[in-house]
Amino acid sequence: MSMPRQSMTCQFDLFSAPQRGMTAGMPQWPELPEETRQALTVLIVRLFVDHANCERTSQQKEAGHDA
Repeated sequence: MSMPRQSMTCQFDLFSAPQRGMTAGMPQWPELPEETRQALTVLIVRLFVDHANCERTSQQKEAGHDA
């Protein structure tokens, strides 16, 4: 009988309270180089826009089924 396989994936807790302690190796936003902050900002904005577009497309498809 084999043991259950444990996931090797590690995910940062982005929403924990700061007083709980810092995740080792995760720099604070101001510590990141300006170029990195700009690149991350562009990616986050793209993520939000893509998500909003997906929601809008989904709602349009649902509205089309009601007709």
